[in-house]
Amino acid sequence: MTIRTNALAAAALIGLAAPAFAQTTENPMVGGAAMYADKTIVENAVNSADHETLVAAVKQAGLVETLSGEGPFTVFAPTDDAFDMISDDSLGQLMMDENKAQLARILTCHVVATSAMSSAIAGMIADDGGVHPVPTVGGCTLQARMDGDRIALTDEQGRTAHVTIADVMQSNGVIHVIDRVLLPAM
Repeated sequence: MTIRTNALAAAALIGLAAPAFAQTTENPMVGGAAMYADKTIVENAVNSADHETLVAAVKQAGLVETLSGEGPFTVFAPTDDAFDMISDDSLGQLMMDENKAQLARILTCHVVATSAMSSAIAGMIADDGGVHPVPTVGGCTLQARMDGDRIALTDEQGRTAHVTIADVMQSNGVIHVIDRVLLPAM
């Protein structure tokens, strides 16, 4: 299946639609950089000092064109500190050319094929009794729940990431900054 086909399937499964309202507040700063709603996910991410590893991984995996595309996308964007939780050896292995497909799968397990604001995600969590399945373009299903006032995402290995900065609007979707790298079932 192509990323585009997975993206369409994920959009249908998650039951999200792009918000029908325009954002009226300014985007939060991310990694010391202004995030501009008229720039793409990639154009903004390259300016964040907190996402240098993510940007390098997106480039290595060959996903720049995809994430610069029309979208809409929701990207759960792990920080450099999140990538630091992975051993240098493991991360180095993932960044090798021969592991490009595995890296792409991990990264696309952070991407949903729609633009989902945190309020919509929280609403779906509430509607589903506290846990909402979130299918990703990488074929993974994350489990979203509320942890206090923060959205928590549990991956297929039982690891949990929290949204630390929500609702960073982009021209082709939205970014939610997270504090852990999410992994597919291996």
